[in-house]
Amino acid sequence: MVRTPSTMLPLGTAAPDFSLPSALGETVSLAEFKSPKGLLVMFICNHCPFVIHLADALAAFGKEYHAKGLDIVAISANDADAYPADSIDKMALEAEARGYTFPYLYDGTQDVAKAYRAACTPDFFLFDGDHQLAYRGQFDSTRPDSGLKPTGEDLRAACDAVLAGDKPSEKQLPSIGCNIKWKPGGEPDYFN
Repeated sequence: MVRTPSTMLPLGTAAPDFSLPSALGETVSLAEFKSPKGLLVMFICNHCPFVIHLADALAAFGKEYHAKGLDIVAISANDADAYPADSIDKMALEAEARGYTFPYLYDGTQDVAKAYRAACTPDFFLFDGDHQLAYRGQFDSTRPDSGLKPTGEDLRAACDAVLAGDKPSEKQLPSIGCNIKWKPGGEPDYFN
């Protein structure tokens, strides 16, 4: 498995705008997320072993933290022509099978992923109630080959701080995962 780290977008960055189709057929935009407590934007996909390792934990995390007032959205930006397992039709099946309660959106142009400087799946961006970046980094230190069950301890600590109106620790470790599957010739300047 190739291990690609997050780009670690600067803290305080405003959440880039988006309006994307969901796996359920509606269009969802950033403006719809109005929780004064915060917003978690996750770049995930269906086929990546790093995401598969976390998928059930992400579903449980989504239910738990949405109930606490956090808005949550997942976005897949992989090239579905080259990776048909990540097509929007397959995303709908994955969301249902995993029990995702958050919107699962498809970034077919990959412009939103580039605006967030998303590099890998999974890649997490936690914004405060003013949509200013408070955390970017890993879910936890487990990996598919670690033999450990995901706990989400890093992201939980950051979300708990934001929900309490505090800033998360500035010691944040990048997420590690498969690189986003960019369309040929469309790779961003930060892609190695």
